[in-house]
Amino acid sequence: MTAHGEPNQERSRPPCADVVVAVVVTFQPDLLALLAQIKALRSQVARMVIVDNGSTADLCSWCRSAAPQVDAVLRLEHNLGIGAAQNEGIAWARAHGASHVLLMDQDSEPEPGMVEELLGALQEHDGAGAAGPLHADPRQPIVHSPFVRLDGLRFRRLACAPGVVHAVDHLIASGCLIPLAVLDQVGVMRADWFIDFVDVEWSLRARAAGWQLLGVCSARMSHGLGGPPIVFMGRRFLAYPPWRHYFQVRNAVLLYRQSFVPRRWALASAWRLLMKIGFNCVAGRSRWQHLKATLRGLWHGATGRTGVL
Repeated sequence: MTAHGEPNQERSRPPCADVVVAVVVTFQPDLLALLAQIKALRSQVARMVIVDNGSTADLCSWCRSAAPQVDAVLRLEHNLGIGAAQNEGIAWARAHGASHVLLMDQDSEPEPGMVEELLGALQEHDGAGAAGPLHADPRQPIVHSPFVRLDGLRFRRLACAPGVVHAVDHLIASGCLIPLAVLDQVGVMRADWFIDFVDVEWSLRARAAGWQLLGVCSARMSHGLGGPPIVFMGRRFLAYPPWRHYFQVRNAVLLYRQSFVPRRWALASAWRLLMKIGFNCVAGRSRWQHLKATLRGLWHGATGRTGVL
């Protein structure tokens, strides 16, 4: 792993964010989009670290010339997955005095005041272990709330309005603000799951430890998930390639086997997983490849296999 940069102690810091370190995970990023994120986020946090998962581009050199606002770049020699990269960034943040980490994907762009809203929600709610923003997909004309809560045997999507804070079942990693004290108790991310359900697993683990997760409607961020949504049997599904489908199926099954996952939650999630399998294997493209990915994911999840494919 190579590193670039040390924190610039002279740079002015906003008082509301002087303890927040943004951990941005990248892999073959769109550099223009990444620069837009850096500019939008930099004034909201105390420090920024990029953890690059073995991209071909030299992000260390790029940051020195195009984005000197970034305090450090940690370059992993190979793509170790989202959880491993987040853990590297969390360790850097801890070593540099952070009290909170803000996890960010490379394709997310926060709106002004997002971090302040998240911090405020954490401070106002006792027992809050993490807070996440309202995501808006710039490709879609309607903002669909990402916040859900289990209601019986189905997940109910929670409507958002300015000033509303929801207690939610899980949070999407990008934009998630977590106190270091909570990570110390709950633990860090599952590095061996590579990608998909890593944030859900951590969320359920945190809730099992007694922490509340907050969906903050006044904190907003643009964030694209997967390919264009496709409607199948009245439900919206995001298009993913077969290799991502493998990890989604495998890690979902691995998650259902965890002792801290409530049975009702697992049943409701399994139904959604079956709908996703049906979409990809019946209505999606590359159906045979998706079917093979599904069967392999089910088998590896049932037998406890982790790591890369």
